[in-house]
Amino acid sequence: MTIAEYLSSYAHGLQLSDLPKDVIHEVKRRVIDSFGCAIGAFDAEPCRIARKIANSVNVSKGATVLGTSNKTLPDLATFANGAMIRYLDCNDTYLSKEPAHPSDNIAAALAVAETEGASGRDLITAIVLAYEVQCRLCDTASLRSRGWDHVTYGAFSTALCSAKLMKLSKESMKHALGLAGVANVALRQTRVGELSMWKGCAFANAARNGVFAALLAREGMTGPAPIFEGEKGFMKLVSGQFELQKFGNNKIPFKILETYIKHFPVEYHAQSAVEAALDLRRKLQKNEGKNFISSIKSVEIQSFDAAIEIIGSGRERWNPQTRETADHSLPYCVAVALMDGTITMDSFSIKRIRDKKLHSLLQNVTVREDKQFTKNYPEKMTNRIIVHTSHRKYVKQVDHPRGHPKNYMTDRELEEKFRSLAMRKLDRAKTEKVLDSLWSMEKSDIGDIMSMVKVG
Repeated sequence: MTIAEYLSSYAHGLQLSDLPKDVIHEVKRRVIDSFGCAIGAFDAEPCRIARKIANSVNVSKGATVLGTSNKTLPDLATFANGAMIRYLDCNDTYLSKEPAHPSDNIAAALAVAETEGASGRDLITAIVLAYEVQCRLCDTASLRSRGWDHVTYGAFSTALCSAKLMKLSKESMKHALGLAGVANVALRQTRVGELSMWKGCAFANAARNGVFAALLAREGMTGPAPIFEGEKGFMKLVSGQFELQKFGNNKIPFKILETYIKHFPVEYHAQSAVEAALDLRRKLQKNEGKNFISSIKSVEIQSFDAAIEIIGSGRERWNPQTRETADHSLPYCVAVALMDGTITMDSFSIKRIRDKKLHSLLQNVTVREDKQFTKNYPEKMTNRIIVHTSHRKYVKQVDHPRGHPKNYMTDRELEEKFRSLAMRKLDRAKTEKVLDSLWSMEKSDIGDIMSMVKVG
């Protein structure tokens, strides 16, 4: 059995009855989190661009473009909604040989579920499937080390998720995987140097193509096979050789339980650093006075190799010119947390990025690897911050940031995060109505929920 055949067989057989209650609950939490992130990013320029393109096509029985009353083709809705979910860099994360944001799959699941008239129960099952496929592929091989972007795995996961909601046969699911994989290998240049708007759109595009692959397979289009093991296939040219570990029995936990909800709108490897910096900021203010920033002589971040490679190296990280670069800059995130005592969407506005006092503090930040932290990754995402002032030395280390399964974010905290983002565009009554509907999504109509989120 090839990998595509194995994944298709698993996808075809997965049922809601296979899912434990805690897994279903985590799906709801991830959907709530994703809706909040999307609404919060509604006005961002790349989201407006994606929405404009999606809204140029009207389909009466299509998928809703989140925040509007317009329905469009499911692949276009996937791209627009996916860009909104991802833009703030505040949606969930999974760290393994290849890091990922598995809630990026949710835009595809919502668009196809609404278009197909699928139930909330079907939607939950499809989301779990997408998490299983993407995260287990991330466990097999690193793509970034070979120059490819992590979103490449997302084309496979969204194709299967979409095929599941379309109720395709195992054979058609296999063809959807072939079609998705052969044409959607993304370059890692997306996350190198000065980052562009595409950083937040790359998975949305992979998901759009995953949905399109499933649509083609439903109409009878066949795809290249074997897509993973073939002579010029995925393993030979993209990932390198790997073995997909078998999963799907009661002894192997579902991957969604191992993903991490973000507390702050920054790249995940910076979460523990921000948490440490905010703690130090309170101590600095107490001991050094309200003008404590001027007493800081140096800030040292001790971190692990993955964090340094992705967000802690390159001159752009000390002189970010875009929001996308700033929220992927370990030194910037620590500097702004120390200076402001909070991290919000506004921490990455162009005005804040160009602040001269903040820029001056940023130049006093250094990053270096701690070999033990690297050894402990990804079980721990340790960052240690050391601040030297004119008077003393301050140290704070965080291993598991808030939202990690070992530092669990409660439902109440998640709801507060949702409200803080959603109420930027929705009034309180509408915000609470959406929240209530998402908590009971297995009993709700997907189209009704999407229509509740109309902005303005």
